[in-house]
Amino acid sequence: MSGALNNITVLDLSRVLAGPYCTMILGDLGAEVIKVEAPGGSDETRKWGPPFQNDVSAYYLCANRNKKSITLDLKSNEGIETIKELVAKSDVIIHNFKTGTMERFGIDYEELANINPKLVYCSITGFGETGPYKDLPGYDFIIQAMSGLMSITGDEDSGPQKVGVAITDILTGLYAATGIQAALLERHQSGKGQKLDISLYDSAVSALVNIGSNYLMAGKIPTRLGNQHANIVPYQTFQTMDGEMVIAIGNDHQFKAFCTILGKEQYSDDERFQTNPARVQNRAILVPLIQDILITKPTSYWLDQCHQSNIPCGPIQNLKEVTDDPQLQAREMFLETVHPTAGTIKMIGSPLKFSRTPVTLRHHPPNAGEHNEEILLTKQATKSNSNE
Repeated sequence: MSGALNNITVLDLSRVLAGPYCTMILGDLGAEVIKVEAPGGSDETRKWGPPFQNDVSAYYLCANRNKKSITLDLKSNEGIETIKELVAKSDVIIHNFKTGTMERFGIDYEELANINPKLVYCSITGFGETGPYKDLPGYDFIIQAMSGLMSITGDEDSGPQKVGVAITDILTGLYAATGIQAALLERHQSGKGQKLDISLYDSAVSALVNIGSNYLMAGKIPTRLGNQHANIVPYQTFQTMDGEMVIAIGNDHQFKAFCTILGKEQYSDDERFQTNPARVQNRAILVPLIQDILITKPTSYWLDQCHQSNIPCGPIQNLKEVTDDPQLQAREMFLETVHPTAGTIKMIGSPLKFSRTPVTLRHHPPNAGEHNEEILLTKQATKSNSNE
């Protein structure tokens, strides 16, 4: 079986996380991804650690499987000419240089589109290629602060908090992968490529979803609610006798069943709690009542009771518990492969499950320049033969 994108070649000039995460998705889907770095390796994540395994960082490994690697000096004429030669046979090029860098290299969209009119060109920047912030550097942490995400994460006492992973990088990578595939699909109709201008800032703001919509409708700046939900009650973490768990009541029917589990059927008939809008209005009254009951029994008891009544709930798991979870094991969400330097490595797998063109692990995350001989020397030999 071959991947869904097995006929697509991607030239990847990106580094760190947003771009590499995007191209890893495309590689997982079967595309041939050629990662381009400066001689010696210029992806900063190669040095981000610990942890390292035989000098290979866990950070680099998380976003670079299913790729090949070549090294080129883009400050040299030879390096730029090689990029142009590779572009002629590629479907996609992606970069995350600062605005204007590709133009200075002489490999901007207009130049490359002249070489390959079918090329899909994806630019990932902090703030986009237009607007007053276009020349500013953008990192996930800064974008989380500026986009409003930090202002709504945490609680009143904690102050603004970032999400535990570089979420705006991940979101941008997902948007880029979606946009690239849409452009490739449109190319089948028009026969033409196009440029995508994707920014971390835009992607982060788009992720405000209902909280952003709440503000646009009501004009009220949201406060930090911690693990509570702005529009649904009860939908938060609760303490039990031996730990914490999450309960997520999505409708009035579920709330009525939950009240039965609590032994408080009268709550569902109380006009203060009968409907979700009423429960949101009376959050400060209802939540302590529920908490006083849940603290009397262990987490396992409440999980069992809620599962029997189809009440959405779950334990708060640490990463050991996550990796040991039988559901994730059954879904093959953890992979193992052999890296030429690091040795045996473990990685988080792809969530994409295809019935006919499944995601496969074809290449380990490559060392810098690992495929120079395969790609660059083969290209040079082909060029020499064509000139004879």
